Amino acid sequence: MTTRELRRVALDGELTIMTAAESKERLLTALPGSGGLRVDLAGVEEIDTAGLQVLLLTRREAESMSLPFELTAPAPGVAAVLALAGLTTAEEQ
Repeated sequence: MTTRELRRVALDGELTIMTAAESKERLLTALPGSGGLRVDLAGVEEIDTAGLQVLLLTRREAESMSLPFELTAPAPGVAAVLALAGLTTAEEQ
């Protein structure tokens, strides 16, 4: 078995109810055929519960496929929301 690199997906702007459907599709379609997913949150300025749901769903789908899932580089405000939801970033692991 070969080791594949994590596929990097960068999100930016809002990760909110207004963008949840688009972000969900983008993240879930990136999983198949990858070695896992690294979601770069450096450009995310705002996140709400819909955005959290998208990240949690993507993590669950990655786990069901036995693929690694990482969140990286959130801004401080986004990191605080992630922490409240029990989501850790690659930098914290």
